[in-house]
Amino acid sequence: MERTSITDPLQIGAAAAPGGGRIGMTICPGKKQPDAASGSWNRDLDIDLDAIRAWGAEALVSLIEPKEYQSLGVEALPERAKARMAHFSLPIPDYGLPGPEWETQWEQAGPLLRSILRRGGSVCVHCKGGLGRSGTIAARLLVELGVSPVEAVRRVRAARKGAIETREQERYVYSFKRLADRAERFRGCLLGGAVGDALGAPVEFTDRPAILARFGPGGIRDYVPAYGKIGAITDDTQMTLFTAEGMIRAHVRGCLRGLSTYEGVTQHAYLRWLATQGYSLDETKFGMDGWLIGHRELFSRRAPGNTCISSLASCAKDTRQLNARNDSKGCGAVMRMAPVGLYAAAVHFSELKSDSRVFEIGNSLAAITHGHPSGQYPAGALAVIIRRLVEGEDLPTALDAAEHVVTKVPRHEETLAAIRQARRLAAGTESADSCIRRLGEGWTAEEALAIAVFCSLRASSFEEGVCMAVNITGDSDSTGAVTGNILGAMLGAGSIPDRWREPLELREVIEAMAEDLFGIGDWLLSDSSFPRPEDDYSSIREEAERYIHRRYPGW
Repeated sequence: MERTSITDPLQIGAAAAPGGGRIGMTICPGKKQPDAASGSWNRDLDIDLDAIRAWGAEALVSLIEPKEYQSLGVEALPERAKARMAHFSLPIPDYGLPGPEWETQWEQAGPLLRSILRRGGSVCVHCKGGLGRSGTIAARLLVELGVSPVEAVRRVRAARKGAIETREQERYVYSFKRLADRAERFRGCLLGGAVGDALGAPVEFTDRPAILARFGPGGIRDYVPAYGKIGAITDDTQMTLFTAEGMIRAHVRGCLRGLSTYEGVTQHAYLRWLATQGYSLDETKFGMDGWLIGHRELFSRRAPGNTCISSLASCAKDTRQLNARNDSKGCGAVMRMAPVGLYAAAVHFSELKSDSRVFEIGNSLAAITHGHPSGQYPAGALAVIIRRLVEGEDLPTALDAAEHVVTKVPRHEETLAAIRQARRLAAGTESADSCIRRLGEGWTAEEALAIAVFCSLRASSFEEGVCMAVNITGDSDSTGAVTGNILGAMLGAGSIPDRWREPLELREVIEAMAEDLFGIGDWLLSDSSFPRPEDDYSSIREEAERYIHRRYPGW
């Protein structure tokens, strides 16, 4: 019996992508193949293309070779597809893998397709039978969006049984593991910091003997209620999110307007955070826009630092004030600075591959609230450490880089001494408790960084390191947060115990921010100095830009 578009309506297997998008996989629309192993096909091209569009596809990716258009009777496919949606012709040999020419084409097509998926859109991929080539490229897209190869293969095969047909195709997907590992480190850094913050929050103002008396000899190892809930974050994570937002919005503004500073735009992000703490701002002067401020859970006071509140209140009166008028070296800057390192690792600006420039940005954002060099330099050092870690370097190498840039600035002695003491103690055999007492209580920036460095070097796992960092006499949530940032960037989100990750307050927001930081180098933003190209894909670029600007307005 002949199989047609009426007897066998087009089936599209969909794999979920990060951000709410879908990658569909299907057979060649309209194919005419009387001698196929699966039967005699005589499909209608227009009916099938209408079905793909009705499914929600904004783009159709054809992986068949030129000769297959003819043998399958679908020579009109590209033209008719373009009348309905964006169409990409990216031929791969049947049962084969992409070659060098294909990879060159993917340099343009990949970012366009990922932009659709990141904003929750749908892409459909087809080959002849919708299994081998389609499954392989669908899985590659998932990995490029930060899904592990194992999970990508699982999702694709769950959506379309038999997809990714050969061992070679499967190995090809696994060859992108390094990219997925990088995404895991981005997520791990932000989630790890938030987990450390939430674990330490209930004991922030409790000394170590009292912690041990309450929780036993191992100290606190699981969430207990804080601020009326389990897994509650504090101002540390709130401000970390607004640091990330500020860096991203500075990036968007720079691309769209050609005029931006990280300090100025991030100061406005911090002022939005100040508004969540009950401070009244003039909305005609300060844009209360973007997706982050829309999360009402952020409108909660979680023991915000007096230095940050007072400095930002002063900034609200005069936004030209980008340097705090105080001599504070509290830890309120270092605890929020990990996103600077993530951003620097994600974008393709050569200046941000310089440790000195990353250090400078971290220092300048710290200076908005903290006036003492020892309140600023640990923040800049953490940014350098995080960038190095998510790019795959080990912690000792990252610390060497941080020490090197610290030595180049005046009044660096206190920060440098703290880092070096932490490294020296971590290499020894003295108990962790005794070493941490030597390093301080974490209320100041250099102490908080030193404790985090020590715990990250001494621990054999994420859990051990964060527990070490919060069971102290001192600023437990901040030392836990910075330790979590470092260990998460080293070990990835998979190293964080599920019992900590699942109940974490605002977990989905934190993960989404990590995804945005990871993907920012891939974003389609027109450069103010270069016109946007006019081609078949202009509408994709325009919609991507509108989506980004709604999420991170670049005023």
